Amino acid sequence: MKIVIFGLGYVGFTAACCLAREGHEVFGIDVNADKVDEINRGQAPIKEPGVEDLLKAALERGLIRAATGIESLAETDLAIVCVGTPSATDGSHNMSYIAEVTRQIAAAVPEGRARPLTVAYRSTFRPGTITGLVEPIFHSALGPRTGNLVEIVYNPEFLRESVAVEDFFNPPKIVVGTADGGRSAVMDKLHEGLDAPVFYTRYEEAEITKFVDNTWHAVKVAYANEIGRVCHRMGVSAGKVHEIFVSDTKLNISPYYTRPGGAFGGSCLPKDVRALQYISNEIGAHTHLIDSLLRTNEAHKTYQVDDILRQLPEKGRVLMAGLAFKADTDDLRESPNVDIARRLLEKGHALSVYDPSIRPADLRGQNLGYAFTHLPGVATLLVDRETAEAGPWDLVIGSNRTLDGLRLGDARVLRTDRYE
Repeated sequence: MKIVIFGLGYVGFTAACCLAREGHEVFGIDVNADKVDEINRGQAPIKEPGVEDLLKAALERGLIRAATGIESLAETDLAIVCVGTPSATDGSHNMSYIAEVTRQIAAAVPEGRARPLTVAYRSTFRPGTITGLVEPIFHSALGPRTGNLVEIVYNPEFLRESVAVEDFFNPPKIVVGTADGGRSAVMDKLHEGLDAPVFYTRYEEAEITKFVDNTWHAVKVAYANEIGRVCHRMGVSAGKVHEIFVSDTKLNISPYYTRPGGAFGGSCLPKDVRALQYISNEIGAHTHLIDSLLRTNEAHKTYQVDDILRQLPEKGRVLMAGLAFKADTDDLRESPNVDIARRLLEKGHALSVYDPSIRPADLRGQNLGYAFTHLPGVATLLVDRETAEAGPWDLVIGSNRTLDGLRLGDARVLRTDRYE
């Protein structure tokens, strides 16, 4: 198929590379001209294992290209919308990018199409957005022929950073929301060959899926960390408690998010928890546990910083191994490690950071803004592997598996990504 992807961030760019590997012809659109130029030169604009190799292979086959705009969607089979929906000041999602891209798509759909253009939204937004925002924009531009010119679907993604390529080809589930809950031939073709349960439903059930998933992941992380703090204070082995807890796969579901360790962060969980809090407050649902998640997450970051500070001399030399939310990525958005680093600097400690995936010059968009707003001196903190291993350090903080493989001799190491 001929596919156009709007928004070449983590989700959109990964999807572009993976779809090109499947043989689809992919045209990516992004407002960032530098990012577009990098993609066309074969350089991935994000740090994500496997995507750059897929990009180069797709370019060699002539199956992928990028631009900052598009004039017509006459020959396109599928348009996928992956633009950001960042948190607004009140916790709701900022929908300006969704509205603008929808207007651009509507303007580029020719009246003479023989069959409707399928427009699939993968951005996370509240239930009712398709019917309350997206459809009215299309109807305003295309009039009574809207149903003949576009087929609107909502198709949430379930990609985890650092394993996004694996998740793309082996998703936990496939969810497609349509106007009546019926099937879409184009979406069936898109998902051919993927071994996963498929759910066709109405827009609203599909739209809320990511909120439910991400808030549940946040619940599990926050719960595990509260238990971890109790165990830590009482001298109980949180690692052994976790081992016992996750052995019960019948009732306790999954070990992945229930291991006591670092705070949750990244581009999805905090943003979507805030948005669900906003929705709940607006409709009077009184979700007190959900309302507590961000507070307990902040409490956990403070607890870990206090634990670190107790182990440091005045103006201690500290190495942090891993600054990004996850190892092998450069995503600093709401990374708890950024907060820990900032607080250590505020206390006057000499902090160095080893994270080979982070190059400040490569940061883009919201990632760039978050990094330099919350840790403006990030470029001066980064050190290479030789410096990291040479030390000496009063304390080494292992914030993710970036620590693994470092030769640190007898340096004292404190892992913040797990309690043993």
